[in-house]
Amino acid sequence: MDKPLNKQELVTIIADEVDLPKAKAGEVVDAVFAAIEKALKQKQEVRLVGFGSFVTANRKATKGRNPRTGEEIDIPASTSVRFKPGKTLKDAVS
Repeated sequence: MDKPLNKQELVTIIADEVDLPKAKAGEVVDAVFAAIEKALKQKQEVRLVGFGSFVTANRKATKGRNPRTGEEIDIPASTSVRFKPGKTLKDAVS
């Protein structure tokens, strides 16, 4: 398996693909991430047709056990982000 693609490498690929300076491509990537984050904070689903959907999911508070001591602990409610890949993306990586 190859090493993961990091943000700087993504910016470089985008800059080369659309013939933009790296600084401007970096601003575009940051703006896209910020827009997705803002929508998710407002509990809004983000659908990118062909790529996939980002959605928030709420987990209820629950009880758990510390595996080391066996002591019962409270696990607080939390919100997480889920990603569901779209058909085009699924087909591309199959």
